[in-house]
Amino acid sequence: MAQQKMLRFVEVGRDMPEKRSAEDRRDDFQEIYADYALAKAEEQAARCSQCGVPYCQSHCPLHNNIPDWLRLTAEGRLQEAYELSQATNTFPEICGRICPQDRLCEGNCVIEQSGHGTVTIGAVERFITDTAWEEGWVKPIAPAVERSESVGIIGAGPAGLAAADMLRRAGVQVTVYDRYDRGGGLMTYGIPGFKLEKDVVMKRMAQLDEGGVTFRLNCDVGEDISFAEIRESHDAVLIGTGVYKSRELNAPGAGADGIVRAIDYLTASNRKSFGDDVPEFDSGELNAEGKRVVVIGGGDTAMDCVRTAVRQGAESVKCLYRRDRANMPGSQREVANAEEEGVEFVWLSAPKGFTGDARVTQLDDPSAIAGPVSGVVVDKMRLGAPDATGRQVPEIIDGASYVEEADLVVMALGFEPEPLPALWGVEELGVTRWGTIKADFRTHETNLPGVYAAGDIVRGASLVVWAIRDGREAAEAILEQFAGSVAVAAE
Repeated sequence: MAQQKMLRFVEVGRDMPEKRSAEDRRDDFQEIYADYALAKAEEQAARCSQCGVPYCQSHCPLHNNIPDWLRLTAEGRLQEAYELSQATNTFPEICGRICPQDRLCEGNCVIEQSGHGTVTIGAVERFITDTAWEEGWVKPIAPAVERSESVGIIGAGPAGLAAADMLRRAGVQVTVYDRYDRGGGLMTYGIPGFKLEKDVVMKRMAQLDEGGVTFRLNCDVGEDISFAEIRESHDAVLIGTGVYKSRELNAPGAGADGIVRAIDYLTASNRKSFGDDVPEFDSGELNAEGKRVVVIGGGDTAMDCVRTAVRQGAESVKCLYRRDRANMPGSQREVANAEEEGVEFVWLSAPKGFTGDARVTQLDDPSAIAGPVSGVVVDKMRLGAPDATGRQVPEIIDGASYVEEADLVVMALGFEPEPLPALWGVEELGVTRWGTIKADFRTHETNLPGVYAAGDIVRGASLVVWAIRDGREAAEAILEQFAGSVAVAAE
């Protein structure tokens, strides 16, 4: 009798790919997990229970057909598994690396709920697509027909690139405008290499370029080209700029030297990994080497910052978060990795101000410090009654403040949208009271005819996988708009 290929979770335990030791990975920016071998990938995929109602799939923003490509992997049919994975996800190798599977697919795995340990969905997804690249199964974009319509996409992040991929495969002429010198958005400059090595992103960029997508990089809309010009040049426009404006902390001493934004800090580090000339890093302004580093924030960006500081050779790295561990918004897997690497988490702690060369004498005067920062004035907190969302509200404990010494403070408090209507001279573009663009939740069309918006600029700072979904949905809506147009046979 042939061996049962699936439902092997009772006899086979969960086994993640080997993780490099904390001591080893502290010294470089390479990814921390090794790849599965084929036999191990097949074994772990075979643990899937093939649920009648697959909660892993329903809790994936892309609704990836996870049970089917796990089964194909278990049966050794890797090319078919890749093709099925690629059908719903433009960048499965990226999602396999950076998605918080513990909060999405794996966190809702039925066998996890029954105590057997979740299927390692993310690791198998990464293995499938990495194998596809190695074996040449990832084919160039080659539309069967070329269409006359063109789409301008503003922003080369996950939403814009996902839309560009789908539109180009349908034969649409696509131009992507981006302010940076490389495409990829936060996947390139915001996420460190130890989570997502940059050649993974650059391969997809090359595939899009070779497939006929035109990239206009170093192009800042509103300065180098107007929004009106882009609208005039294309039959439809998709806004996928993301949210890059950092939330500020208006506290005494916040203007001191050595208090930096997370996006600036991470971008400088990632640019160095490309071999770029980064004066702010070389001067030490955005370099943690030898410094006492304090990162303020509790999300995934904060985790990226603390783990980057470790690799840059910081003397010490602490993360301040105003709630406790159970209420931290960042991935628990990332928190555990950071702790292994030597990061100290200071729970129930909120910044009140900053100390520096000049003593803080007036707590309501943000300019009270001149010169470099020397510490963070911390209020100790406790969790009080729940608010309207059911989440406990942090409360200050009177008389429990103290100073956390620091030479470099990284503010990772989240991101907000830039005021695009004002920056682009298009005041009629509808926005919400939070500054995000108003768009139909199904078609992603804005109040301007033929103008769509997708990703974080609509939903606020969120996950890459949600941006990919939004970009794909917007592309589908644009193609529906073009339905009925005459396609021209490809030469």
